[in-house]
Amino acid sequence: MRLRNIPWAREAVAADSRCFDSPDNTKGCWHRIFGRKAPLITEVGMGKGRFIVEMALKHPEIDFVGIERYESVMVKALSKLDRRAAEGEPVPENLRFLRMDAADMPDFFEKDEIDRIYLNFSDPWPKIRHAKRRLVSGRFLSVFERVLKKEGTIEFKTDNRELFDFGLSEIGPAGWELLYSTYDLHSDTEAMKDNVMTEYEEKFSKKGNRICKFIIRKK
Repeated sequence: MRLRNIPWAREAVAADSRCFDSPDNTKGCWHRIFGRKAPLITEVGMGKGRFIVEMALKHPEIDFVGIERYESVMVKALSKLDRRAAEGEPVPENLRFLRMDAADMPDFFEKDEIDRIYLNFSDPWPKIRHAKRRLVSGRFLSVFERVLKKEGTIEFKTDNRELFDFGLSEIGPAGWELLYSTYDLHSDTEAMKDNVMTEYEEKFSKKGNRICKFIIRKK
């Protein structure tokens, strides 16, 4: 699906104090940015922000960073927060946004700075020649390893069976261990107790698509 460009998005994101785009102001500085020492969780490719906003509201004891490459997408998450505030709904204080490419995470986070990474309905990059661009590829797993804590985990959800199977095949060779895996998350009563749905998850599950999920940790 083609991304619709919002001409004023870049200026809006740059002017918003909740957003960051420079390693100079972020790497090793997240405790200072949030004003406390707390576990740090990121969502890579946050889209319109439903998931990470709900997670931040649900877990005020944790700090969250939503990562998105495109300003035209990020500005929609910002607008969602502004609407919540205008309507008198709670707005999470433990949430910031980072505009960057996932491949550059080691430039924006110190080693062992992140406790968990969420990958939700990432771009499948279906063509074989683009496999290294998939966020569950060995290439990106090595990037994430550089910023995750020793016991840190990655949680991945998708409705794309091919992408899911590809991710599963990358785990072992990349030196990770599989902690949990399912091809039908919504049928797992225990796993669904803490599940927060993304926009895509709700859309695809209503169409009857099964949601796949795995959780991995570095060996």
